[in-house]
Amino acid sequence: MSDAAIDLDDVQGTILRGYRVNLARHFVLTITDPAATGKLIAALVHGDNGLPAITTARRKVPKPAIFTNMCLTATGLAALGISARQLASFDPAFQRGATDPASAATVGDVGPSAPQHWIGGLHDGARVHILLSVWATDSSDALEDASARLRAAFVGSMTELYVQDGAELPDRSVHFGYRHGIAQPAIIGAPPRKRYARDAQAPVPAGEFLLGHLNAAGGTYRVLPAELSTNSSYAVFRILEQDVAGFEAMLVRYAAETGIDTELLAANMLGRWRNGNPLTLAPAAQGTPLPDAQLNNFNFVSADPAKDDTLGLKCPIGAHIRRNNPRDAAVIGTDSAHHRLVRRSMPYGPQYDLSRHGAAGQDVAGPGQPARGLIGYFINASIRNQFEFLCSEWNRRSDFVKAATGPEGPGAGNAVYNISGEDVFLGVNDPATSSFTLAGKGPKGSANHTLRGFSRLVTTRGGVYCFFPSIKGLLFLAALQDQPAGQSQRVAASEMPAS
Repeated sequence: MSDAAIDLDDVQGTILRGYRVNLARHFVLTITDPAATGKLIAALVHGDNGLPAITTARRKVPKPAIFTNMCLTATGLAALGISARQLASFDPAFQRGATDPASAATVGDVGPSAPQHWIGGLHDGARVHILLSVWATDSSDALEDASARLRAAFVGSMTELYVQDGAELPDRSVHFGYRHGIAQPAIIGAPPRKRYARDAQAPVPAGEFLLGHLNAAGGTYRVLPAELSTNSSYAVFRILEQDVAGFEAMLVRYAAETGIDTELLAANMLGRWRNGNPLTLAPAAQGTPLPDAQLNNFNFVSADPAKDDTLGLKCPIGAHIRRNNPRDAAVIGTDSAHHRLVRRSMPYGPQYDLSRHGAAGQDVAGPGQPARGLIGYFINASIRNQFEFLCSEWNRRSDFVKAATGPEGPGAGNAVYNISGEDVFLGVNDPATSSFTLAGKGPKGSANHTLRGFSRLVTTRGGVYCFFPSIKGLLFLAALQDQPAGQSQRVAASEMPAS
């Protein structure tokens, strides 16, 4: 069964395109007047009244100075007129929302990361209706001008609950020092990426990211009403604060314990050196940065002993990139093609300056540190099967790896013995129970070394489960308040969703 081509003019751009910009601003909004909000949505789609138009997946030349996209929560859709019966057809996780206790427990938003501690009013999911994101290529003036126009348009329709800015660091890294934005899925029917083009993995069906298209299981995700059921998508918006000083101190501590260089330890925990080179291709030394086209062109399993890394002797099985994309390794949950995510994130907060800190990562100027971290969207067609699955099954469990031996046989080891604990960066790590395994060659993990006793490095400061309507879907939502009473509630039998 073949899939239909993607109508790039009907898809919001951030789903299929990386904008390659330097600045971002995310508005968190609550609807105060549904009818006025509908008119504003229509104006944004068309770019009327000097407003920045909603950006589609169709590339424009020359590159615009501003990109804009909009998504809504379940309560936001309800405020605009989507009925309870229609909402019941949406992804169950989306219906719950990010602040629901079941959602929070599933993804590890507990303790200091629990929703009651979230910033900017994000703890009150009932009030979070719309996220409007604006990205600027390189001009803060363009971002401020667009923001001023939007804020003027919000008056009488929506109230701004919170705004969070992001800005790329000069070396396009995250605050932990790693180059970011490297690994993204190649999507069948989507515009090819200009960078990191080659990938050892097969392209992923469009239905893993867009409703109404075939997914990896051979079905389609659909919702009610039908107007929202094609070319729309889900996303999870996250504000993730990073404990950079804690991470640097952790590297110093374990370097002293193991005799391993701090940079090699950092590479083992992520699966890539901080310059982006994957351990699978550069296991011994960081070296000069590989060409972009080679950074993703690898797998973990091979019949050739020189290329095989089934046991995680080059890239630890518990490394962040292997947990979030096991590639061809044997794991629970079918395979990685069924659980891929598109990531659209950007750092926030000032860059961490190692020259101002002691060898153990302590701030020599005092204990206080400005907030810094990562902000953005994790995009998928099923929050439960993609985002929540990754968080709960692969990031937080060490038994997601199936028994597997490499070309040398069981005497060299088995994958199930070469991983422990949760993800170093996204796990719920407590010093009393946390662990990370550095594998050695030997049966049943006999040559392994396990690091223990580290704390959580990333704290969730906010989260939203979102729905990105198609362009036609946005116009449908914009017109709901103009329909006769009850018309939007009538659902034809042919509109029943398919899984």
